[in-house]
Amino acid sequence: MKSRTRIPTTPLLMILPSFLLAMSIIGYPILDLAWTSMQEVSRFGKMMGFVGLVNFAEVFRDPLFYSSLVRTVIWTVAVVGGTLIISLPIAIMLNDDFHGRGLARVIVMLPWAISLTMTAVLWRWSLNGRAGLINATLMDFHIISEPIEWLATAPLAFTVEILVGILVSIPFTTTIFLGGLSSLPQDSYEAAVVDGAKPWELFRYITLPLMKPFINIAIVLNVIYVFNSLPIIWVMTEGGPANGTDILVTYLYKLAFRFGQLGKASAISLIMFSVLFVFTIAYVLMVMRQEHDSADEEVKHDA
Repeated sequence: MKSRTRIPTTPLLMILPSFLLAMSIIGYPILDLAWTSMQEVSRFGKMMGFVGLVNFAEVFRDPLFYSSLVRTVIWTVAVVGGTLIISLPIAIMLNDDFHGRGLARVIVMLPWAISLTMTAVLWRWSLNGRAGLINATLMDFHIISEPIEWLATAPLAFTVEILVGILVSIPFTTTIFLGGLSSLPQDSYEAAVVDGAKPWELFRYITLPLMKPFINIAIVLNVIYVFNSLPIIWVMTEGGPANGTDILVTYLYKLAFRFGQLGKASAISLIMFSVLFVFTIAYVLMVMRQEHDSADEEVKHDA
């Protein structure tokens, strides 16, 4: 007679209230957003009638949606990629024991304490074409001969905004990596140093493999954060000039609060949520599959 595995119900009952609370907090806005996206909504928020998928059809017919979508992908990949590449070496340096390490950590983390909107305002002032600090400094060092209008053209403005996005994302990502580095076993490093391993080999064969879980966490959290980030682009250029720096979140903000097209903006919000949800699930499944394959290879190797 086969023995039946009993599923413990006590832990499930204990987490049930928190699960229901989280689902109500997250689920209700999503359902309300889905309902709004299928309504004709006045600019004052009044429901005028059910229109089905008309708002989605208008979104997919709008060329600005596709250009904003492409720009959102570029923005997210560039900011997240640049942040990871810069933050990991910074975290490794801050993890070493040196005189003034505490002060160095405070300096790196300090921008995290400043409002993102205020940071964007400061950069907008600094990048002003006539009276900006950046132009004044570059001209004092004779690097440029005349002021540069950093935010006057879309390609240059978007590049500058990506660099600012990387800058403001470094403290959070560095914190994640510092937590991971502090938990790594030191025995592996000591053994590798005894065997004559060089710093690059220590990083490639010990640090990087052991930091993969923390890198995966940083990727997921940063993608979600950067994909939905409004303040930098909105404060610096408001998606201009000529919608040349618009990403999806600034595009829907304009539709909702400048043009009063709340139904269409709700449809874009739902599309953005779907994209992030699919990305998160796909990335987590990919990471789990890689870990499972690695475990299988280790078992085969040991056998």
